[in-house]
Parts: sequence; structure tokens; C-alpha cells
Amino acid sequence: MTGDETPQTWALRGALVLPDDMEPDGAVVVQGDRIKWVGPAKLRDVPARYVDVVAGARRWSGGYILPGLVDIHCHGGGGQSFPDARSKADALVAVLEHRRHGTTSLVASLVTDTKAALVQQTGLLADLAEAGELAGIHLEGPFLSPARCGAQDPTKMARPDPLLVLEVAEAGRGFFATMTLAPEIPGAVFHDGAERSVTEMLCQVGAVPSFGHTDCSAEEMGWAVRQAYSWLAQAVADGVGRSRRPTATHLFNGMRPVHHRDPGPVLEALAQASAGCMVVELVADGVHLDPHTVSEVFRIAAPGSVALVTDAMAAAGMPDGQYRLGPMAVTVSDGVAHLTEGGAIAGGTAHLIDVLRVTVKKAGVSLTAAVRAASLTPARVLGIDTEVGSLAAGKRADLVLADTDLNPMEVYRSGQPLPPRESTVV
Repeated sequence: MTGDETPQTWALRGALVLPDDMEPDGAVVVQGDRIKWVGPAKLRDVPARYVDVVAGARRWSGGYILPGLVDIHCHGGGGQSFPDARSKADALVAVLEHRRHGTTSLVASLVTDTKAALVQQTGLLADLAEAGELAGIHLEGPFLSPARCGAQDPTKMARPDPLLVLEVAEAGRGFFATMTLAPEIPGAVFHDGAERSVTEMLCQVGAVPSFGHTDCSAEEMGWAVRQAYSWLAQAVADGVGRSRRPTATHLFNGMRPVHHRDPGPVLEALAQASAGCMVVELVADGVHLDPHTVSEVFRIAAPGSVALVTDAMAAAGMPDGQYRLGPMAVTVSDGVAHLTEGGAIAGGTAHLIDVLRVTVKKAGVSLTAAVRAASLTPARVLGIDTEVGSLAAGKRADLVLADTDLNPMEVYRSGQPLPPRESTVV
């Protein structure tokens, strides 16, 4: 196409899942890589310039038209791991594995490792992000609690260091999006002799603090969220912030459990999410959490305060066998990943559409709320919700055509269809 040619305009008609409701008979008009109009498909409701294209729209009657999904916590898939990728081609295998299943915006997650390894991998992944293949980079560690290490290597956990945050931010070239840290570790939230705490430094470099892998008290979690909320507001005002709200990394998992005399971080995180001051991640894949737990979190949290994530590792979309997650050996059996030594759950093996399906079909969450948690809310965490995350005019034309069982049948990214890949049903 030459510069003076108008991109092709086309439309889909069907049941649209919007951020706050359903449009049972709606239309999405796409021109080039953008959504141009979304609304009821009755021609009297369609702007005159789109009447002809909507009249000739392809009808999707087999289920739902969803926005492209957004996963803000993913370590790999398709046999490749972001912490272990040695080239952009390696990492792209994992990106495409999830993209073919409807995750059109993906954050690549690293795990606890040495400073040199984290800086190197962040730089490699930033190359992919600059090419438009990744939406950001997440560091899960190394400032975590050894008492709640989960599948993280406790021998490589480090004292909170704001200078490491600066080095990672420099290597990330604007794509360092979020970092998991335990708020009780000295220097994580309090200055502890440094000019800035790690949490404050994260906000100042444009990354969102995510509290997890923590043995903290309820009071420590509350303090951390309040401090992060304040610093993020300043970062947004300064034009460098992505989001006004911190997040909780995979709520419940890797955290001190709730006890009636020691509520720990979970209940405080839920209280903050209920007040709309925090976004809580849920790995609602049917393995990490009981479906009733998932439904209760959605009931308690304010609308738009839950983000569904996969925490997926290299085995997503792959058969059982032996894999790696950074420095840790992982065995996958019956689709569940465990550390080969120790047995802790070592990430997920689902795609985000599978997590969405479990949330709707087993936890009983409404389709609208679940889709928002897998699209618009995580897009807002990343500060890219004007670009992706919902079916709305002006946004990138990322669409998922799902059947009534929420299996992805067709995926479009930037208005272009992707090659199909058989979905793994959880």
C-alpha cells in the first residue's frame, strides 16, 4: 500500500464483551490496525459512513468477540523461558505461543537471579519490546523474602538496592514496567540509610511496585501500599508514572497465609483492593487457587481492581517433562509445574484465555468482569489502556473470537489474523 491509499475497512458482528456490559448484537469496525467504531449493529444506530461496511460485516455467531488479552505476569511458554532466553528468537517463541491463544499484549517476567543476569536479560527483552513484540518487562525479585521464596532461588535473593533498580531501568529503555518485592525487607519501602527506598525508586523510573513473595504483617502491607500509592501519584503528575496503583503479585501464593490472630498481607491487600487503591493479581488457573477463593476476591475487590495472570513458564502449551525457570529445575506432571527439588509450585502452564475460562466457568465470575480483569485492568497497570485493553474506537485492533466455552478460535492483532493454534482447555 502506498502512502496515499486508505487502509482496508472491514467489520465483525456478534456478541461483544465490553468493559462494563455486553452488546449481544454489536459491530466492530476496523480500518488498518485501528478500531474505528464499536456499537450496536442495528443500522439505524451506525454512523452513516460505516453503514455499508456494517451491513456487509462478517457475523461471528459461535460465541463472543473479546478484546485482545493482556498478561502482566508471564515467564514463558512454547518450550522457551524469558529468564533463560539466549536470543530474541528464543523469547519470541514464548510470545507467539501466548499470542496465538489470544494474549495480544504480554509482559515478560524474570525471576530472582544475579544482578548481571537480570540486567542482561532486561536488555535482551527490551529489544523485543522496542520491536513491538512485548508490552513490558517484570522482575519478580530479587528483593524477596526467603521465607516465602516459592520457586525462587533463595541463595540469589539480595538486599534491596535502589542502584540495581536504576541499572535495570537503563537496560529496559522505558519498558521496565513492574517489580515484585517483599515490603518487610529493610530498604524495600523504608529508606534504610539510602537516599531512596526501592519502592520510591521504582516509581521514579516509571515502574509499578508489586508486593509479593512476602512474610510481612498486615500493617507492613498497608504501609507499603500507602507509600507506593503516594509516590505513584507523584510519578504520574511528573509524567513518568504508568499507574496510580501498586499491585499484589499473585495474591495468596508466596505470601504468609491468613490466620485469625495474624491476618498477614492477604487481608490487607484485599482491603486495599476493595478501596480501589491496589490491583491484586490472581493465577486463577484451577491449580494455584480454589475457584471459590477466586469468586470471593472478585466479590470483595472494587471493580477494576483484579488482574488475571498466568504466571506461565516454558511448559505452557507443551507436554509434561523437564523444564527450567531461571536457575531452578522444574518437573511438569499432569500439566502442573513443580520444582524438581522441593516440590513447590513453579509457575503455571495455562494461557490467559484458559485462566479466563476457569474464572467464568468454575468460579462463576461474570464474563464482563473476568474479561475486564484479563484486558483493561492489566492494561491500566501498564499505562497502555488508551492503546489496548478493550473494544473501543481508536485502540489497536486486537480481537479474540471465542466460542461459548471460551476457546480462542481466531485472533487478530493490529487488525491482522494470526495463525491458529489448538487451545489447551483447563
